[in-house]
Amino acid sequence: KIYGVDINSAMRSAVVIEFIHCYSLVHDDLPAMDDDDLRRGHITCHKKFDDATAILVGDAFQSLSFQILSDKETHTNAQVRCNLINELSKASGALGMVGGQMLDLDAEKKKLTLEQILILQELKTGELFKFCCIAGPILAEKEDLDLFKKFAQNLGLAFQIKDDLLDIEGDEKKLGKKVNKDSSRGKQTLISYYGKQKAKKKSQELIYESIKLLKHFGKKADRVIDLTNFVISRNV
Repeated sequence: KIYGVDINSAMRSAVVIEFIHCYSLVHDDLPAMDDDDLRRGHITCHKKFDDATAILVGDAFQSLSFQILSDKETHTNAQVRCNLINELSKASGALGMVGGQMLDLDAEKKKLTLEQILILQELKTGELFKFCCIAGPILAEKEDLDLFKKFAQNLGLAFQIKDDLLDIEGDEKKLGKKVNKDSSRGKQTLISYYGKQKAKKKSQELIYESIKLLKHFGKKADRVIDLTNFVISRNV
């Protein structure tokens, strides 16, 4: 809305990131990863069906994402579609989410430095946030991606801090997934590094900085600012 992007193009890009997210969750719940039996309040895919089905479901979601982005209905400019595909590939692959997940698995029972925790979180979560935030300017054929990359970096880290807090303090029924997973696996997070109060303060500072970046867009940014505040006020 800030850039006046066609709603159909915007929705197709939004659907794509949700498919990538769903694929990652289905695979993340598998026995070889986190071995969870509850996701979004429902039995996980591999528990309801079987491991092979869950693997194929994740694969299908991932392929469908790129199928949608490459379609002319997403944008008439082929270069725009290629830019979206390129950015999503980086965000979801070895340089992004998959790389972060590998670091996360390797980090169990290890002592990490703050820098290592930040890199892990940036790859595992932050890169997908970045795609969400720069898809709008790309669709609008704008060049000012740096502002939204910085916005996404702050927002992604604030989201992850809140997610880690909910893993400690959250209600399993409301969250629809198991809690206390990180501590039970000996994983270090920004909460274990900073402590709860300092981590909460850090997330608030990140949200403040994110909102400050959007101020010059005026009323057009109101909805995004509401969503930015929701990141640390949510309880699910």
